[in-house]
Amino acid sequence: MCENNMPVISEAENASHQESQWKKRFIAPGDRLSQRVMHAGLWAFMLRIADRLIGLAQIVVLARILAPEDFGLFGIALLALSVLETFSQTGFSAALIQKKGDILPYLDTAWTVQAIRGFVLAAILLAIAPSVAVFFGEPGAAPLVQALALYQIFGGLVNTGVLYFRKELEFHKEFLYMFSGTLMNLAVAVPAALILRNAWALIFGLIAGQFVRMIVSYLVHPYRPRPRFDRAQNKELSGFGKWVLGSSALVFLVTQGDSILVGKLLGATALGYYQMAYKISSIPATEITTVISSVSFPAYSKLQDRIERLREAYLQVLQVTAFISFPIAGLILVLAPEFTHIFLGENWMPIVPAMQVLALAGLARSIAGTSGNLFYAIGKPKIDTLWQIGRLVVFAALIYPFTLEWGFIGASIAVFLSIFISCMGFYLTAIKLMNYNKMIFFKAIAYPLMSTAMAVLLISGLKTIIGDGIIEFILAILMGILAYSIAIYLSERFFDYKITDNLREIKRSFGRS
Repeated sequence: MCENNMPVISEAENASHQESQWKKRFIAPGDRLSQRVMHAGLWAFMLRIADRLIGLAQIVVLARILAPEDFGLFGIALLALSVLETFSQTGFSAALIQKKGDILPYLDTAWTVQAIRGFVLAAILLAIAPSVAVFFGEPGAAPLVQALALYQIFGGLVNTGVLYFRKELEFHKEFLYMFSGTLMNLAVAVPAALILRNAWALIFGLIAGQFVRMIVSYLVHPYRPRPRFDRAQNKELSGFGKWVLGSSALVFLVTQGDSILVGKLLGATALGYYQMAYKISSIPATEITTVISSVSFPAYSKLQDRIERLREAYLQVLQVTAFISFPIAGLILVLAPEFTHIFLGENWMPIVPAMQVLALAGLARSIAGTSGNLFYAIGKPKIDTLWQIGRLVVFAALIYPFTLEWGFIGASIAVFLSIFISCMGFYLTAIKLMNYNKMIFFKAIAYPLMSTAMAVLLISGLKTIIGDGIIEFILAILMGILAYSIAIYLSERFFDYKITDNLREIKRSFGRS
């Protein structure tokens, strides 16, 4: 019998209690902003990794089943969809995430505008499909474009309550909502490809994924929107949203204008090659680091009135983004030929040079993205729009002559140069706006750049003495990671890089009061 009358807890009960507490912390975001940021970052990272790994697996499998022309036809349909979606952007989502206070009274108006937009765009897709096919000289694209009307309708009916997941950093719910559509896309596209052996498999997968996301949005959030339109609310949200629209339209022109031109000048097969190169090269450097951006935007917004904390947080986000983006872009640059040969097959080898150039473009885009979120969070989206105009000017001057001269590889070079120049603009504007010391910024970029260069040189030398099989491919990746890690350690040890400290401190930069 216990003398102090305290209950005796067995080891099994204690282990069970600890497991229960861990699960609670894993699922519940916590009360402090720092806890919510780190919790959101974990789930956002899991979502992006899972989503992109499945997406990459889907690309690899479908590339073995379908021809480049099928991907090109699918790309034409997506371009038509993207044009309409981009140039009808309301910007309401970004406005509501950035807005202080409760956004509940605004959700009905936002949902009504979103639903109307969905149906209108669906009708436009049905009407313009024949013209799209004529423009690209691909009659088979017309029914694919019309089928995407369903995708647009389902997207317009999504529950606007899911905005709370990003605004309140509840990314464990965002994970369920988004990943459900990814799984359904895979589950439909692969069997359909095996049966149909054409571009319809890609269309069916995309529509099925959007339909599931629409259903899940009502299962994971209790809010139930109803048709209601408030003119004052619409005007208020549009004031912020017009800059989102402007920036989105400019981004579309410089991110999709290349695909439009490649498809128009070179045909569906070249477009299939180009878009495959773009997808693979952008998965790591931009998609994975988008995790950081998705968490940093709402967190920045909560710090918009606390400039010192915001300055510190932005610098840490920049450093972590560079720390992740540089080595991944370096691996794509040096191992693109081996990856394409092993996983996609000989038919896709023409995409290798474009992949390498676009890996550099993705790297520049991921660095620039840290500043774009800062401008939106402090209520100055106009800055982002102005630099996107500069990017468009460079892009417009280069894309046509480069594509005519060097095909889709020339288009890749034009894309990289336009992104790189605008990235420098974003970078310098952020330094001025936040009143930073330029050397601090330089160190955040320079150390991962130099460490990546060492890893790339090691892998390049290793490739000359080993084979080109999958075992050798994995070995090269592991050796590159090891070389990068050693170089980063030396940078911390002798040059005061402090990435480890910042990784530990990043949550406090958002959460300190």
